[in-house]
Amino acid sequence: MGTMINTGSDVVGFLKEQHVDIKSLFMRVLAARGDQRRAEFTALRRLLAVHETAEEEIVHPAARRRLPDGHSVVSARLQEEKEAKEVLSRLEALDVDSEAFEGQFRALNTAVLNHAAAEEREEFALLANEFEPARLVRMRTAVEFAEAVAPTRPHPGVESPAENLLAGPFASMIDRTRDAFAGKS
Repeated sequence: MGTMINTGSDVVGFLKEQHVDIKSLFMRVLAARGDQRRAEFTALRRLLAVHETAEEEIVHPAARRRLPDGHSVVSARLQEEKEAKEVLSRLEALDVDSEAFEGQFRALNTAVLNHAAAEEREEFALLANEFEPARLVRMRTAVEFAEAVAPTRPHPGVESPAENLLAGPFASMIDRTRDAFAGKS
């Protein structure tokens, strides 16, 4: 059995560091207004999109196979991820300084932080104990690759590895083209 490595060198540490970055970006969006808020929201949306895709392709399948009750743990996380993607998609169309954006964004913030805490408690900690350290380091490499080619915008309904493999490359190409034309790549 592996033991948890408290650095970003393995998949658990890497994803937990991204959770810290996500929390920070939520705070930065809430503190900003206008163009700065839009820029912070875009950065958050991109990080959430690639982070969740990597978890869906690499981490959740491993957890589903190896953890006791892995199927129900992963199913709950996938449902939360789908709901977050739906909210992110709606937020993209709103004025970032509107009351509608503010209210939905604050609710998303709470939901995502609860989701991250559940992942760390119910999935990451158990994976750290289930796999050898070398396997966790290899999983980090796979996560980094998945993030490098992942879509940069939320795609609700694409939460399984098979769906990500089918839709991911096309969605990623479209997203990255949209980002380039928007001047936010």
